[in-house]
Amino acid sequence: MPNNCPLCNNSGDVFYEYKSRLYYQCTVCKGVFIDVNLVPSSGDEKLRYEEHNNDVHNKGYQNFVSPITKAILKNFTPDDKGLDFGAGTGPVISKILKDNAYNIVQYDPFFHNYPELLDASYHYIACCEVIEHFHHPRKEFALLKTLLKPKGKLYCMTDLFDESIDFHKWYYKNDETHVFIFTKTTIEWVKKEIGFSQVEIDGRLIIFSK
Repeated sequence: MPNNCPLCNNSGDVFYEYKSRLYYQCTVCKGVFIDVNLVPSSGDEKLRYEEHNNDVHNKGYQNFVSPITKAILKNFTPDDKGLDFGAGTGPVISKILKDNAYNIVQYDPFFHNYPELLDASYHYIACCEVIEHFHHPRKEFALLKTLLKPKGKLYCMTDLFDESIDFHKWYYKNDETHVFIFTKTTIEWVKKEIGFSQVEIDGRLIIFSK
């Protein structure tokens, strides 16, 4: 079915419709996803990302990603190997960690397209404001898990949806490249079905452990 959930492939019910926007919510994993006909092309997606004004020296931007960088600095050492997955036009996480002599490389299908990096393995992966852009989230999470070394950690940041949020007024849906929105139930589904050993949710920070 064209509007089955792109994460778990179960059926979705119409969740929100306004003007040209149409979203479904999965009946099983509770992810919220855009109608398949509204998923942006790779060209449109790249143009949208190029509009982002992400200055790696901006203190506000550095503070924004600090839940990830502080966790990595606490739990790993410069000898460990890291991947900034979906690093984008302003890889601020990599800048902060490199400033601390950490060993981290950047991968992004649009701006750091080095597929050979996906043949290596890593102690930790940073994935900041990325998972909501996944067109094929099950495939992407499976890839991320395979890239982790045993007991490695995947650090994600995203805004989770819950029933206390007025979706119509919610800013997070307004970015047309946010094609899949997670709930706590969705995160637990990923943990169980992709095969992570545990997951922690701390506000916008989500940490999967292999």
